[in-house]
Amino acid sequence: MPFVKIETTREGVTRQQKQALIKGVTDLITEVLNKDPHLTHVVIHEVDTDDWGYAGEQTSVLREKGITANRK
Repeated sequence: MPFVKIETTREGVTRQQKQALIKGVTDLITEVLNKDPHLTHVVIHEVDTDDWGYAGEQTSVLREKGITANRK
């Protein structure tokens, strides 16, 4: 029974986008691992940007400064 957890910041991910993620991951697990899609579980966990950080700062603070994860 595959279990996949997707964590993302809570920033307006739509219901349709979540459905696309769930379907895409399930299809990939089915194709690559030959697992029954009825036994594949996908959970999307949204985290507030105040509760997610990198480079020693909260994501919310970095975004306020105009800094993104891709910037070097």
